[in-house]
Amino acid sequence: MSTDSRPLVLHVMYRFDTGGLENGIVNLINHMPAGAYRHAVLALTEITDFKQRVQRQDVEFIALQKPPGQGFWQYGRLFKLFRQLRPAIVHSRNLAALEVQAPAWAAGVPVRLHGEHGRDMVDLDGNNLSHQRQRRFYKPFVHHYTALSLDLAGYLMDKVHVSKSAITQACNGVDTAHFHAAPDGPIAIANCPFDPKQHWLVGTVGRMQAVKDQVMLAHAFVQALNLAPELQSRMRLVMVGDGPLRAQAQAVLAQAGLAHLAWMPGERTDVADILRGLHAFALPSLSEGISNSILEAMASALPVVATAVGGNADLVVQGKTGRIVSPANPQAMAHRLVQLASNPEQARQMGRAGRQRVLANFSMQAMVSTYQSLYDQQLRRRGPVPATLQHQ
Repeated sequence: MSTDSRPLVLHVMYRFDTGGLENGIVNLINHMPAGAYRHAVLALTEITDFKQRVQRQDVEFIALQKPPGQGFWQYGRLFKLFRQLRPAIVHSRNLAALEVQAPAWAAGVPVRLHGEHGRDMVDLDGNNLSHQRQRRFYKPFVHHYTALSLDLAGYLMDKVHVSKSAITQACNGVDTAHFHAAPDGPIAIANCPFDPKQHWLVGTVGRMQAVKDQVMLAHAFVQALNLAPELQSRMRLVMVGDGPLRAQAQAVLAQAGLAHLAWMPGERTDVADILRGLHAFALPSLSEGISNSILEAMASALPVVATAVGGNADLVVQGKTGRIVSPANPQAMAHRLVQLASNPEQARQMGRAGRQRVLANFSMQAMVSTYQSLYDQQLRRRGPVPATLQHQ
């Protein structure tokens, strides 16, 4: 048991790996004042090298290596772990980690929070009855919910029957000092074969898995060049990330004879530098919460073309900071890409407006303040109040 008087927040998720949910947790830990809370990260399965992005040295990482499926048989192990760590707050994320709420209750954890960050491929529209029943089953164990978007907050109210007062919308924040545009326009990306001074680069960054649908973007790029063949001399596609869809996207481009106009380097850690080398950003997802990728692109003064899913329309102002298109519709995406590539000044204006929107509404400070205030409020309500909060 730690003698540190700061209350411990235990962040729980299924797997701690490259992704928007995990990136949000990293940002929260790195930017919350160190004197406010201690933090630990619990992954039900595994923790990858992504943990190296956490800059604080006092964060414990725990991986349970849980096999797939409901882990009722792990409740005893979780109970003992919660008793050992004695967290003041357990904050689970998404359905795959919700099951920890029952053993957290049994172990007497004072504050139990659950966050909804987005949907997966088997429940894109939120109508999966089994998932609704699971969330309702665990609802009595949860004190309060966080939802990244209005869409997810509505889902909790309408489908899970959570009261509005028990939900806090907590949008992701972006580090606007780290993500910003180059002062004189896009700059060369390390190892990229394309020159942003000669070419017009549209790009995307993210795990290449089904819910992100990068194959749709590959099809859209092909269709864009069919719609406007004159763009073949300068329009280029950058797709950063790794996963099962990478080979499929490459095959789409190769079949169209356009593989030489695309760069797909796999996973990269220099995302901010990559964004500074683009002229526009595209997000073809089938589902999102509040996309870190969109926020980072907007902070980098890029116009964004994104699908009308989850919280994307909460971020991208149609016609002002970018364009919203229907999901799984490469033709609609293609038309918007052609419009931006054909009107570079309009694209730059949208990018500048996006940067201003992020500065005003989605700063890292705003995100940290939301979570810290929620943690403080819930601890005061559930008690006992830690010494660090008694005189605030």
